Amino acid sequence: MISSRTGARSAKTSRRLVALALGLGLASAALGTASPASARTAARTAAHPAPAGSTLAASARYAGSAEDAANNKAFFDAVLKSVAEKQAAHPNLKSVTVYYNASQAPSFRSQISSAASIWNSSVSNVKLQATSSGADFAYYEGSDPRGSYASTDGHGSGYIFLDYAQNRQYDSIRVAAHETGHVLGLPDHYSGPCSELMSGGGPGPSCTNRYPDATERARVDQLWAYGLAKALAAVNTGR
Repeated sequence: MISSRTGARSAKTSRRLVALALGLGLASAALGTASPASARTAARTAAHPAPAGSTLAASARYAGSAEDAANNKAFFDAVLKSVAEKQAAHPNLKSVTVYYNASQAPSFRSQISSAASIWNSSVSNVKLQATSSGADFAYYEGSDPRGSYASTDGHGSGYIFLDYAQNRQYDSIRVAAHETGHVLGLPDHYSGPCSELMSGGGPGPSCTNRYPDATERARVDQLWAYGLAKALAAVNTGR
């Protein structure tokens, strides 16, 4: 039988060994050089922590357990305001264009371009166009336990983050088109069928539909017809 004093020493020794092992692990990790993408991911994770109660699985946000509806609405409002300011400064512009910068997501350049083409062929009142400067929002890539998501600071600066693992699990163009749908004002509807683009990962990885349905298309056109008019009025009156 081991005495309580001997047991205490053994327990203390065990704790020291665990601490030493952890220290060595952290030291080893510190020797690696973080990539710019991972550094940005860490910064964004700190700035935009996962909502309380969310499931930190790679497909979490695309499957519906952690997407923040209020954040999506804020992103749309920020982009709308940014576009309205450009329209107010150039009243001769005949088309409403949302400019995006995909330079920070080179691995997904093709998918982002396809997503933009899908939306441009689906709606009439707003168009998406790539640019290298003066963008209304940007795309980034990397690894994040929350998966892909759209985010904004509420002041006209927003981004879409595309997660590597999630884009391997789900149809990558569908993921890009879904997240871009938030930029255009659509909320998530994970309980919807595969035919709804904003059902995201709800129908499962076998769903490869990349196009918004008739209701989603009509909603985007409505938002950019009436929402932009309201945002323009606010900009012109200085509110």
